[in-house]
Amino acid sequence: MSTPAYQEIKDFILEQIHRGVWGEGDQVPTEHELAREFGVARMTVNRALRELSAEQVLTRVQGSGTFVARPRYESTLVAIRSISDEIVARGHRHHASVLVLDTVCADETLAAEMQLEVGSLLFHSRLLHAENEQPVQLEERWVRPALAPDYIAQDFTQITPNQYLVRVAPLQRVEYRIEACMPEARVRERLAMAEREPCLVLQRRTWSQGQVASVVHLWHPGSRYRFTGHF
Repeated sequence: MSTPAYQEIKDFILEQIHRGVWGEGDQVPTEHELAREFGVARMTVNRALRELSAEQVLTRVQGSGTFVARPRYESTLVAIRSISDEIVARGHRHHASVLVLDTVCADETLAAEMQLEVGSLLFHSRLLHAENEQPVQLEERWVRPALAPDYIAQDFTQITPNQYLVRVAPLQRVEYRIEACMPEARVRERLAMAEREPCLVLQRRTWSQGQVASVVHLWHPGSRYRFTGHF
């Protein structure tokens, strides 16, 4: 299935911003210029610019033009903070073990969550985080390669995925949910949990530059972890 013309224009603009060709406050080409470059009607360009404005990637100023917007951050109940920072703040030692670091093809569920075509390539990681040698979090994450092209080249025993992504794909929007559930045997064994102990699971999706940057599932032993937050 071919990509709609307006989406091609959106992708082009996002790529220019991601590569640093256009920075915050820079003016992007006019509707007329983009229509001529892509060989489409101005209404097609107008749709692309309107959608990027709605996604807070661009700002349109009447009579002046369209500009790269200042990043906007949404407050969430759970702060987007690296688990290593949380553990160190408690005066404890953090240790991460990399269990999986590879590239996968998105199935229907992942493709829908990442807003990509089925079969699109994604970076995938699975890490076990420990506090004072006791496992406290199993992290499974999928990342959009276009926003973090060097993801699988990182040493995640030295830097957490969260720390890396915050640096290369600044947070624009967050969606999350927390639930309690009984873990699979694999998760229970990794986290050294009792047979009937429930998990607290945080499922989070983040956006950067108008695109879904990552989807992550964070599993925690119910007896050894709690979520806190404040406004």
